[in-house]
Order: sequence, then structure tokens, then C-alpha cells
Amino acid sequence: MVPKAELHVHLEGTAPPHLIRRLAERNGLKVPDGVFATPDRFAWRDFLDFLQTYDMAASVIRTPEDYRDITYEYLAACAAEGAIYVELIASPDHAALVGLSDEEHLEGIAAGIDDARADHGIEARILLTCIRNFGIDQALRIARYAAGRPHPYVVGFQMAGDEAGYPPAPFAEAYAIAAEAGLGCSVHAGEWAGAESVRAALELPVTRIGHGVRAIEDPALVAEIAERGVVLECCPTSNVVLGVFESFEVHPLPALREAGVRVTLASDDPPYFGATVGGEYAVASERFGMSDDDLRALTRTAVEASFAEPPIREALLAKVGNSDGHAP
Repeated sequence: MVPKAELHVHLEGTAPPHLIRRLAERNGLKVPDGVFATPDRFAWRDFLDFLQTYDMAASVIRTPEDYRDITYEYLAACAAEGAIYVELIASPDHAALVGLSDEEHLEGIAAGIDDARADHGIEARILLTCIRNFGIDQALRIARYAAGRPHPYVVGFQMAGDEAGYPPAPFAEAYAIAAEAGLGCSVHAGEWAGAESVRAALELPVTRIGHGVRAIEDPALVAEIAERGVVLECCPTSNVVLGVFESFEVHPLPALREAGVRVTLASDDPPYFGATVGGEYAVASERFGMSDDDLRALTRTAVEASFAEPPIREALLAKVGNSDGHAP
């Protein structure tokens, strides 16, 4: 089995319907109306409706134990598909909305990471994300909190939310705070906004871009991304299911890779889109024609571009091995 790694998955968005129901019951809550289309499927019509469903489902996640269980169950599932490393995008804003302190939020996630490592041998780290549509002040708060290195597992800073309505430039100060503290930085761009959003994102101190695939609309931008070595965290299934691209056949990941752009694979919000990390690697193999050597190279790229501590990266690279499957 090819070792796998993913750098772009939203923690609250990893909880499948059965787990959301279980957490709601444990917390004495009713899942808000409209969250489920069927017992096994979330309900949403388009991207902004998806964001609303996501927020309603996340509203039943109330305790450190809840965050521990979501983290553990997701990482265990990833390990079963051959994943060796995951970076979890965690939202302090969502935790605060239900009354959890930042410390309780991280305590639960860290417990899930520790338990999954002990039971399944998988490693994980945390990216704290601001939500652009929650405003600049909240972004600054989260950047300052992350910059204080509140937990050894917090290694990066992200920005998610409505990218078309909230371009990145006003959030430059938040990114400067995170970068100056030595945190790895990534930002969502080039998913719901076009190539111009990717170009704007490159003005931030980022080494990775979440999605970024609509850079394909601007060949000069693609060349710049390749030259700078910026890594794109690609989520093909999410893009096709949400309608960013109409099919895998027209998804630009192969063209971006051919142009020299460094790309990785990730599942984004897996149960909402019928995705898994293993499923993304299967898409790359079956739809994009990638060999096992190609897939192993994608994993190497993900580990090299990860924000994990250097000793962790080195240990993970040894697990990935070279394209011939042997350790370096």
C-alpha cells in the first residue's frame, strides 16, 4: 500500500452523520433541522449552503471529549487506508461559538492525536484557522493565539470561509503575525474565486495554498507558482462534487503537475463529499493515470511541505521511501 499524507482537511468536517448524531445525543442536544438529507448524508445545495450545514453540524460538538473522538476516529480511518501523516485544520471560532475555551479545544484534539498515534501509528499536527467571513478582528485574535504556540502540535495558520466574498489582502496583518512567529502559513484560494485570488494569496507569507487549482486559468501565474515552489493542496473529489469543475476529466491537477507545480492530495470535508484520503489517491490513480511511483512522490511532496517539526518530517520521509519503495 502506498503511504499517504494529507495537508488539507477541516476537523469539524471530518465527522460523519452517525458521529454528529452520537455527539448530539451525548450532549443532550437535537441536531438542527436541515443538516441531514438522509440518515447517512448531509444536506446542502451549493457552497454557501454547505458552509451553513457545516456550521449547524459543528454546533453539537461541545466538549474536549467530542473533539478527541472526532480527531481519533478520523485519524484511525486514515491509518486504515495507509495514511502516515495528517494536518488537521481546526477552527477556534467554531469552538468558541459553543462555549469551549481555546485550551479545551486544543486539549481534546491533542488527546485524539496521541491516542491515534498509540493505537495506529499515524502522526498528525494542527493548523489553526480563521474564518474570513467572521471578520478581521477574529483573524487577528487567532493569529496572535497561534503565534503564542499554545500547544506543541500547533504548527501552522490557515484561513478558510467565503473566499469569493472576502479577498485575502485585508488579512495581511494576521498572516504577518503568524509568519513572524515561525508558523507555517497556508490560505484557501483559487477554489470559489478565480486565478486572481491565487495571485492575491501569493502576496501573503505562504508556502502552500489550499486548493489553488483555478490558477490554471492564468498560465503566467501557473509558471510563477512552479518557480516559487508553492505547494497546492488539491482536493479533486471536493472540487468535482461542489461543481468547481464538472468532472475529473477536466480537473487541472494533471496539467498543473505537468507544468511543474508541486501538488498534494487531500479530502477537504470527507463525509460531505463522499471522499477519503485513500479515495483521493484512487482518483489520482484511476482518473489521472498516476502510477504508484507517482503517488509515492505526491506523498513525499506532502511530507516535505508539511509544517511538522524537522525530526518528524525526516521520520515520515523514511516511511515513504523512494519511488522504488525502498527507504532513502
